[in-house]
Amino acid sequence: MNDATKRSIVRWIHVIFAIPILGYIYSPFDKLPGYAFRTRYIFLPVMVLSGLWMWKGHVLRRLISKRSA
Repeated sequence: MNDATKRSIVRWIHVIFAIPILGYIYSPFDKLPGYAFRTRYIFLPVMVLSGLWMWKGHVLRRLISKRSA
């Protein structure tokens, strides 16, 4: 798998996991408790990690490759 395909997959994961967060923000106040757990502990961490990977993933890959050598 080439780098462009990996970037595209991570980008789509980031976008797909951002959609429920937008629904959480704009949902009526009485429905928030139903979304709170999934949003806080599943959607938000996955979105943050994928965003960090897109932003600084090249640094992490370089550090991992130096340690394995």
